[in-house]
Amino acid sequence: MTRSASSAEFTPALGHRSLTGLYDAVIALMTRERIWRAALLAQLAPRDGETIVDVGCGTGTLATLLKAAAPEAAVIGIDPDPEVLDRARAKARDRGADVNFRQGFAGDVSGLVGRDRADKVVSSLVFHQVPIAGKRAGLASIHAALRPGGELHIADYGWQRTASMRLLFRQVQALDGVENTRLSAAGGLPDLIAEAGFEGVEERAVIATATGSISLYRAEKPRHRPLDQTEEPHA
Repeated sequence: MTRSASSAEFTPALGHRSLTGLYDAVIALMTRERIWRAALLAQLAPRDGETIVDVGCGTGTLATLLKAAAPEAAVIGIDPDPEVLDRARAKARDRGADVNFRQGFAGDVSGLVGRDRADKVVSSLVFHQVPIAGKRAGLASIHAALRPGGELHIADYGWQRTASMRLLFRQVQALDGVENTRLSAAGGLPDLIAEAGFEGVEERAVIATATGSISLYRAEKPRHRPLDQTEEPHA
C-alpha cells in the first residue's frame, strides 16, 4: 500500500503483483492469522451503530469479520489496489457482508470518509511496508477522519526484539523492502502514532510468527483539541 513519489504506485500484496492470488493462503500459513486477527477483533470490540474504517483492507477478511461481529456497524474498507478490492467485494458478497469498499491510500482516508466521522480506524499488516513520509501522511489523515475520542487499532510487524525474530523478519523485508520496514522493526511506529496527535499509545500484545513478531497497538484521538498557543485560555 505504498504510494510512490509519483503517487501512482504501491506495494502489492506480498510485495509482488504476481503473488496477489496467494495472499490469503500465505498470510494464514505464515503469520498465525487466526490468533492475531482474533486478538485484534477483541481489542477493537466493534459495536452496532459505529463507523469503522479498515485502512489497507486487502482482500477484505477483517472487514467481513467486523461486519459479522457488528451487523449494524457501517464498515468501510479502503485499499489502493483495484485487484484486491475486487477480491474483497467478492468475499463480502459470498459472506453476505455489506461492506463499503473504496479505492485509496492511507493518506486519503479523511478525504474518502470525511473529517471527524469515524468511531474507529483499524489497519493490519500495512504500515510496515510504507515509506516514513507515507506513514506520517497516513496517520495524520486517519487522525483527521476520527471523531474526538475515536480509536486507532493497528496489527502489524513491530519491534523485532530477538535475534530469531529479526532473522525471520528478513523474509518480509525481502518482499516489502528493507528501507520501508526498518523503522517498524526497530519499534518506531508508536512514536509516529504519538507524533500524529494520538494519545494513550499502547502496544497491547506481541505475537511471534514464522515471519517475525506482530504487535497490536491502540491509541485514541484526544477528546479536546489542544489549546492553540496563540490563544489565551478563557477565565
